[in-house]
Amino acid sequence: MKPLWQPSTESIANSNLQEFLRQIKQKLGLNFDSYQQLHQWSVEQPEQFWEQLWDYSEIQHSLPYNSVLRDPQRFPGARWFEGARLNFAENLLRNRSDKTAIIARLENGSRRTISYAELYQQVAEFAAALRDRGLVKGDRVAGFMPNVPEAIVAMLATSSIGAIWSSCSPDFGINGVLDRFGQIEPKLLLACNGYYYNGKTIDTTARVTAIQSQIKSIEQVVLVPVTPGSNDVPDATMYSDFLFSKNTPELQFEQLPFDHPLYIMYSSGTTGAPKCIVHGAGGTLLQQLKEHRLHTDLKPDDVLFYFTTCGWMMWNWLVAGLASETSLVLYDGSPFYPEPKSLLDIAEQESISIFGTSAKYIAALEKAHVVPRETHDLSNLRAILSTGSPLSHESFRYVYRDIKADLCLSSISGGTDILSCFVLGNPCLPVYEGEIQCLGLGMAVEIWDQTAQPVEQQKGELVCTRPFPSAPIYFWNDPDNQKYLSAYFNTYKNIWAHGDYGEITAHNGMIIHGRSDAVLNPGGVRIGTAEIYRQVEKIDQVVDSICIGQDWKDDVRVVLFVVLRPNIELTDALAQQIRATIRAETTPRHVPAKIIAVADIPRTISGKIVELAVRNVVHNQPVTNTDALANPEALMLFKDLPGLSD
Repeated sequence: MKPLWQPSTESIANSNLQEFLRQIKQKLGLNFDSYQQLHQWSVEQPEQFWEQLWDYSEIQHSLPYNSVLRDPQRFPGARWFEGARLNFAENLLRNRSDKTAIIARLENGSRRTISYAELYQQVAEFAAALRDRGLVKGDRVAGFMPNVPEAIVAMLATSSIGAIWSSCSPDFGINGVLDRFGQIEPKLLLACNGYYYNGKTIDTTARVTAIQSQIKSIEQVVLVPVTPGSNDVPDATMYSDFLFSKNTPELQFEQLPFDHPLYIMYSSGTTGAPKCIVHGAGGTLLQQLKEHRLHTDLKPDDVLFYFTTCGWMMWNWLVAGLASETSLVLYDGSPFYPEPKSLLDIAEQESISIFGTSAKYIAALEKAHVVPRETHDLSNLRAILSTGSPLSHESFRYVYRDIKADLCLSSISGGTDILSCFVLGNPCLPVYEGEIQCLGLGMAVEIWDQTAQPVEQQKGELVCTRPFPSAPIYFWNDPDNQKYLSAYFNTYKNIWAHGDYGEITAHNGMIIHGRSDAVLNPGGVRIGTAEIYRQVEKIDQVVDSICIGQDWKDDVRVVLFVVLRPNIELTDALAQQIRATIRAETTPRHVPAKIIAVADIPRTISGKIVELAVRNVVHNQPVTNTDALANPEALMLFKDLPGLSD
């Protein structure tokens, strides 16, 4: 297979990764002939690798570490950089110049910029206000916010005093918010009065009022006026009034242990109450710096964008770009409003160099017949990042054919659980169609077969066999660690089982075939759902799809649900075309026994389809937490379908 793209000799030589290799050679006298050799060293000599990364990233700290890694055989339980004292926010605010830190865009067309100096001052004012209200390290601050600068200011201020930040986007329903924030008992809630989406202005004041009244720990609501209109939330303080803006005390960065809690993230919660995943400051910082600088080649003159909300881990990942002194572009709204090219317009206008999005967005662009290379000046664009679900072969081809031929297309995969990636991009490696470029440095990733043996060029479970710094430090309200252990370590002792079904390729890259718990098993043959979606995306009449295994006559049969374009019907001819396309590129086992048209497909608020929830509905089993879904009403479309009874 020929690569779709190869980096130039010059771009490799000028990359951060090569600079890092030169440091390793100078300090340790080590040479590596390939990325695979470098990766092998990084997992076999973790103390050397992570120490070199600490030095290369110039981690700001007040006290040095005594040891890089203690108890490496304990997973979980390994201890990283003991003795060190640092502050996450201080590392993100190392630049205090007039350089642009944030460019903020909203769907209604508004635009504003904030310099690093202005950001530092705003964080100082918010942090002083937090201290003035009596908040201290370990307290929780919750954000019910769109992707706007005030969320970043509040997060950095929270981190600066050693408190813990947690956020949801304002499209969460009230019960979804209560399920999350209710568990962690925040003292302060930062909330918006509304947001824009798909041409509408949505008022959130009633939900903010309900959150305030039902979470008794909240002592203060700070309201951000994102939209014109109502600010009517009882006892709320307006953002500008909350800030300690006169005679602001100097910003003090609490110096804290490496594993001091920074963020509380949440599992999707479609199989029960969301798990509250606590991430440490040092591990998050070091891991995200590694991914930005070495795997994304992020530099201070870059303009970094990721289409995300504050309810998705990619927001946390994006914000960490400040530690590399880059300029961030924030966008809040629908990616397709007022038309499919809207985000590409922003990419051109803001000279975005690294553009992050979801696989679903790229597939939707192609379905909308958008050809940016003919309509947009994307001369500054040098990388596209994609995550959320596996990126299909067709989407790989679309990017290089219709967006830009000379860029690094990096499909990445990891999760909220690690606030980072197991497998991701590499500016010094070629891009092959349908493949994630490489295993992450320092991440001992393997694919295991059903006998728990590592395999290559075979499908199996994605595991990580050694500790890494960004593993969660614990789960909230999990005193005996049982939730934590059952989430990742129940399958194999001392081995992280991530729940992805994948395959290491001949190029030492990775293909993710879907979630392990959604793997289909017709006739005892394991099939990843992504293998089917990849083929269905080729069918122009199909807008979206979801695939499950239905228990049937002592076996499992494959059922495919499709959302069709307007005014298109699922005829026998179209169903046959779908089956023929799947059969031609996969196996007869992949061909669905049933194809059924539906009006909508349920997704989590971060946009992921929920195969298990649909499977439960089809089998008349309960779905325990529909508040985790963006469109829970869609589940009812799958209940008691006559086409599934024969």
